[in-house]
Amino acid sequence: MEDADVSRQIQQMASFIRQEAEEKANEISVSAEEEFNIEKLQLVEAARKKVRQEYERKSKQVEIRKKIEYSTQLNASRIKVLQAQDDVVNSMKESAGKELLRVSDDTNAYKKLLTALIVQSLLRLKEPAVLLRGREADRKLVESILKEAKREYSEKAKVQALKVTLDTRVYLPPPPPTGVDSHEPFCSGGVVLASQDGKIVCENTLDARLDVVFRQKLPEIRKGLLG
Repeated sequence: MEDADVSRQIQQMASFIRQEAEEKANEISVSAEEEFNIEKLQLVEAARKKVRQEYERKSKQVEIRKKIEYSTQLNASRIKVLQAQDDVVNSMKESAGKELLRVSDDTNAYKKLLTALIVQSLLRLKEPAVLLRGREADRKLVESILKEAKREYSEKAKVQALKVTLDTRVYLPPPPPTGVDSHEPFCSGGVVLASQDGKIVCENTLDARLDVVFRQKLPEIRKGLLG
């Protein structure tokens, strides 16, 4: 074979090899670009997912914070409403307490009331001997009605023997001073009776009766005042 033929074949082979190399390089380039695009899309999608998750997390935090703030404000409003209701009710009770202080001003009416309170206390205790305690200011009044109260009790309870001892050493607190805010104990009137051994006590003061009535009627009072 002549040198020209050999040279031509070599050039053909070289051209063939170069063509295959170029095709292979193009395939590698295309494949690499496809892999790059796929990986880029995956990274972009992962980033988007992360952004969406972060947004949802922050949105939930904002929503929870709003609910907490709303609940806090609602509770604060309810507390204010309840406090305002209590203020109204307590103001009413305070006014009623001030009216009680005037009960003893009418001697005849207060005398009848004391008699009824003593009889009621005796009927509750049903003891053969009791100790009666009242205000020092009411001592003479109580002494004047004690016989009548014992008689009325004996008729209602169908008993004869009854001993009522008026305590002249310890008295119930006096009424509060007029026009002065005092935190000292006070009594608007009424009596306290106890068994001889002191184990059974019937507190029948006007203030105690007011407390009892107020507790019993509180639902009705709230409904009437506040709806």
